Amino acid sequence: MDYTEIAPIMARLWSPLAAVTSHWQGQDNVQIAVAIAAASIVPDRPRVVVQLYKTNHSHNMVLSGGAFALNFLKPDQTNLIGDFGLVSGRDQEKLAEFDTRPGESGSPILSNCYGYLDCLVVNAMDGGDMTCFLADVIGGKTLAEGEPLWWRDARHELPQEWLERWENKQSSEVATSRANMDQISYTSWQPPK
Repeated sequence: MDYTEIAPIMARLWSPLAAVTSHWQGQDNVQIAVAIAAASIVPDRPRVVVQLYKTNHSHNMVLSGGAFALNFLKPDQTNLIGDFGLVSGRDQEKLAEFDTRPGESGSPILSNCYGYLDCLVVNAMDGGDMTCFLADVIGGKTLAEGEPLWWRDARHELPQEWLERWENKQSSEVATSRANMDQISYTSWQPPK
């Protein structure tokens, strides 16, 4: 297959940028995610699917803790891409300087964002290099007017140094993903005890 033939379609499948926050064993963490989708057509039973790569610190926190919050960024919050997406929570406490409160799931909720969804994982599917988490939305609120921040728009606002760091990070992650995509575990997911 010629990837260039489908690249315009694939590029439009990304969601708004969200800071995925999690809490597990006394630690809070956050990462940037762009692969989020609604997963229910029942208005009073909202669900989402979020894709987290296994190399991210948040992955194991969500897998072990069974909860996360999606904090959708506002268009003027491109600076958070650097704070949340270009460093690892293994190396530093990324939320220390931000105003948060614990959601019902225990995951941190950013006080200043476009809006949030507080989520409990109900199932997970191994994708080899990543895990797709299906979650019930147990709380949330839209906090701002207008539109959230989209990756296609954020890219035009980021400093060149950040874009280079992002591309380098992506390049190494693509290599890791390529090597692990077919290593899927078909063992059923079990909720944390």
